[in-house]
Amino acid sequence: MRPNPASATEARAASSASYQLNVVQEVLLALLASEPAHGYQVQARLQLALGPLAGALNGGHVYVTLSRLEKAGLVVAGQIHRSDRPNRKVYELTAAGRERVLAWLEDVSWPKPAPAEFHLKMVAAAAAGLADPVRLVDLQRHELLSGLREAQRAVLAEPEGSVAGLLLEGVVLRLQADLRWLEQCARFWDARKGR
Repeated sequence: MRPNPASATEARAASSASYQLNVVQEVLLALLASEPAHGYQVQARLQLALGPLAGALNGGHVYVTLSRLEKAGLVVAGQIHRSDRPNRKVYELTAAGRERVLAWLEDVSWPKPAPAEFHLKMVAAAAAGLADPVRLVDLQRHELLSGLREAQRAVLAEPEGSVAGLLLEGVVLRLQADLRWLEQCARFWDARKGR
């Protein structure tokens, strides 16, 4: 049985709506490292890399970020003159931009773990008596399960060998790990109720 193209498209849209994507300057610099490109080409490279998650990408943000990179001296913009169409602005990495990309690639820091903020929320709720931590866990579990279903659908909709599929697999694995941690939280706070 072949998947319904409409439901695959819906799964992609639902999946992308669940994630906030911020295009960091270093990503755009890295996409310019191999060769100069105009904004649309950079945006297309991002969309190829992100697959269905690219739906959460604000295209205008790419151009704003490129402009900021130019002002910071990390890229230079030139014009490609075309006789049959309007001129096109092309961005090229500067030496400073290349240095920044290389430093970013060497950086092994990871964004703060998602559970840290939620953990503090549970501790504060319990200490102040504002909410039941187990109820907070249940609400969070429901949200993560919904996101997991969307991500799994998006993985299935990707063609085999897709670079975006690799990203989606990471999203699925991260959500599964967060759900296992929530189970630990529920057991912990349930045991504290009994004391």
